[in-house]
Amino acid sequence: MEITFLGTGSAYPTPTRGASCIIFRNDGNYWMFDCGEGSQIQLMRSSIKPGKISKIFVTHLHGDHLFGLPGLMCTISQNCPDHSEPIELYGPQGLRRYIRTSLELSRSMLGFDYVVHELMLTDIMYPPDWKDWKVDHESQGPLHPNEKLGENIVPDEQGVWQVFSDATLTVKASWLTHRVPTVGYVIEEATTTGKLDCVILKAKGVPAGPLFAKIKAGESITAPSGEIILPKDVLGPAKLGRKVVFLGDTSNSENMMSISQNASVVVHEATLENEMHENALEKGHSTPAMAAEFSKGVNAKQLILTHFSQRYRTVTQETNDEETCKSVKKLQDQAKDIFGDNVLLAEDLVTIPVHRTTKQCS
Repeated sequence: MEITFLGTGSAYPTPTRGASCIIFRNDGNYWMFDCGEGSQIQLMRSSIKPGKISKIFVTHLHGDHLFGLPGLMCTISQNCPDHSEPIELYGPQGLRRYIRTSLELSRSMLGFDYVVHELMLTDIMYPPDWKDWKVDHESQGPLHPNEKLGENIVPDEQGVWQVFSDATLTVKASWLTHRVPTVGYVIEEATTTGKLDCVILKAKGVPAGPLFAKIKAGESITAPSGEIILPKDVLGPAKLGRKVVFLGDTSNSENMMSISQNASVVVHEATLENEMHENALEKGHSTPAMAAEFSKGVNAKQLILTHFSQRYRTVTQETNDEETCKSVKKLQDQAKDIFGDNVLLAEDLVTIPVHRTTKQCS
């Protein structure tokens, strides 16, 4: 399991930082989180093949998280003509209309089908000034020729969407405070069954095969002697699954706390330094202290900062004026003051592994 950062800058892409885009990989799954302008260029610079992407999760409909999406879909179509499985997209209400309209107005046909699953919004999820420029998020007209109708996913009473689930991974989302409706996503890996002690089973006369599989699945079995063997007698401790939290732009992440507890990794924006706290709030963004407080509050093992204002130079970028062109390392230091040492700075085209916790289920 690993996270590759394709774009770590805020607002717009620059020669040193792309707009927001992340690839999450687990086994053979490649999932994209946000797709700002220029993301496909960053993707081409990486070792990740566009045709591997099967799901795309969008946190909100601001351009620096979204404008690269129609172009990416067209590029995948041109470069991967054998892409047989539909690409599934998830995001706040309005994503379906945006994708459909962009592809239709440009008369873009794709070599694969796509599905947009929308996270339905409630009144509390809109910013207070939404009524001043209210935009209709409802998808209109017929489906695009390559579009299959997706689900409208309704949040529960706690404001949590059950986004996706299979035998290995579960994805949930909850809402964040920003200038447009915004969500954060939590990916949780299933707990893995402990190692089977084949030596004990064979000593009891149990042949390898279906009975091994049965007790591995948690069922009791009967040995040839008639002895009942319980799973706890031959299975080692189960391994806890990993949990990765991706937050969109946010000036208040408290609604994400319940589903983010004990995260292996929190990826949190830190657009501006602590001294610019009021400016950050006004623009719907976070400081390193805000990111650190959230991560500490959910007992996260690691915090990765991203979505940096382009005013900050990268760690390796040289400058003749360090006073006015501050290093992004200042943001890392401010987060460490609260969270501790395990704070990383996301960098474009850098991959960070998600390690398993050493703790095991009892």
